[in-house]
Amino acid sequence: MKILLVSTNTLTDPYPTYPIGLDYVCRAIPAHHSVTVMDMNTSASDISQILISEKPDLVGLSIRNIDTTDADHQKSFTDVMAQLAAAIRSTIKTTIVLGGSGFTILPGEWMKLLDADYGVIGEGERFPLLLEHLERNHDPVNIAGIIKRGEEPLYPPPWDKPFPRGTFPHHPYTSFYLKHGGMLNLQTKRGCPFHCIYCTYPHIEGKTFRFTEPDDVAETALSLERAGARYLYITDSTFNGSYDHSLAVAESFIKKGVSIPWGGFFTPTAPPPDYYKTLARAGLRHVEFGTESLAEAMLASYQKPFDLTMVCKAHEKAAEAGLHVAHYLMAGGPGECEATIRETMANSFRLKKTVYFLFPGVRIYPHTPLFDLALEEGQITKDTNLLRPAFYWSSLIARHEAMAIIEAKAQGKRNWSVGLRAEKTAKVLARLYSRGHVGPLWEHLIME
Repeated sequence: MKILLVSTNTLTDPYPTYPIGLDYVCRAIPAHHSVTVMDMNTSASDISQILISEKPDLVGLSIRNIDTTDADHQKSFTDVMAQLAAAIRSTIKTTIVLGGSGFTILPGEWMKLLDADYGVIGEGERFPLLLEHLERNHDPVNIAGIIKRGEEPLYPPPWDKPFPRGTFPHHPYTSFYLKHGGMLNLQTKRGCPFHCIYCTYPHIEGKTFRFTEPDDVAETALSLERAGARYLYITDSTFNGSYDHSLAVAESFIKKGVSIPWGGFFTPTAPPPDYYKTLARAGLRHVEFGTESLAEAMLASYQKPFDLTMVCKAHEKAAEAGLHVAHYLMAGGPGECEATIRETMANSFRLKKTVYFLFPGVRIYPHTPLFDLALEEGQITKDTNLLRPAFYWSSLIARHEAMAIIEAKAQGKRNWSVGLRAEKTAKVLARLYSRGHVGPLWEHLIME
């Protein structure tokens, strides 16, 4: 069977994200199939030209993002996806299959919008199960995670088999990411056992961690380094969710000689002794904490697995290890009020040498406690189409009042990226990438 796999993500702010999902899917597809890959972020060709020249029997569209998840810069990708699907239908007769994390969040809605033939809910390693049935002209009914046109989505359990990743330096788009930031992506585990009220990771990947053997992670890192990567970004929901496993990964990096820097998303819980120093020796350079608030009441409201004391300790230990540290914050969640906004801003100045990325409003997704709360409070209804961006905002403080407090405190501080200033931050990073710098580069925004 001739297959065209398309990464549909065109979002490059704050930096381009390598489509790691295609590597996993390509590795899972049996060798007797002919596979072509296309990245909408990088391809100079019109998809119609590729469709005409390749004549694929099946086109797989990977949907990573539904929208920008930024209330101040709202941009939905649904119209672009509808145009893409229409272009495919008008060019050739083929089977359209949807997949990806953005698809898994709202599979029924995507199937209807794009009039797709099939969808793969959850992990892409299920895709070959669909191919096998189609090859044999069998109806792929009752395959866990496969949805047909007109069916209601049934969510499968997490993939219970190994998920080895192939590395494909020959992919036509790899050079784009090596040129723009030098970053390729790496995954050490899937799933998340935490209970943050807004997060989709437990729904998409499962509620427990499923680990890759540390030596296998290091071998993949080495293969990416040989492919030209100058920086690795860990795509886990949180790299340090298991201190034992993440330390073992770092030790494997050291043992096997991984020599390029890396970074990832972390949870600001209190670390074991010398944890960040060990990771720094293994090449860690950037720690991005999913902190969300620096007010105790809001951390409890978001059901975070840490308190303010842990945040300060995690920050202190990462900074002591010589690492660049950033904190991602949200404003307007359940219970947010003037007091919690002021508490967050006051506590932000306790943390030295850091960057803050603050997002007003909390994107509402199904299958989360925040969805249930928003429904109960009337911020959405059962008929709300969440393919269009919808953001929760607390009833205890007006949005403009909260943002006025934040802007006043952050005024003149380059290490704060708030609202419209996020666009300026992206422009700074783009200039640095054009000069050959690698990595996230937000450390250039840090002020004492």
